[in-house]
Order: sequence, then C-alpha cells, then structure tokens
Amino acid sequence: MPIAGIKYEKNVRGVATHVRIDLKRYGNNEILEDFLDGMEAESLRGGETITLDELIQKQNKKRHIK
Repeated sequence: MPIAGIKYEKNVRGVATHVRIDLKRYGNNEILEDFLDGMEAESLRGGETITLDELIQKQNKKRHIK
C-alpha cells in the first residue's frame, strides 16, 4: 500500500535502496527529525573529539574573551 509523500526507489534487482520523503508534507515531523539527527550522529562516530574545557577555551579565544 503506497503512502502519500513516501516513495521507495529500487535497484535493477527490485531491491529497495532509497526512500524519498516529501519534506513539504513531513518536514516538521519530530520522529523524522529524530531519525535524521541519529543518522548524523552515527556518521560522526569515531571522529575527533575534544573535552568541554578545550571547547570553552577555543570559543573564548575565538571571541577574544580572557
């Protein structure tokens, strides 16, 4: 059963590989926002990290705060 505003794209073998979501229809959906936030967080896994103190020092230096 098709869902309005949601389209599944399939490869030549008929396997669903992509989902298109109409953001005009679902863009303000909290569940979708949580999903996308989780995907972004997952993409950053294993990346560079800094301590809170290092962040504060960098921001203070950037803003010329002593």
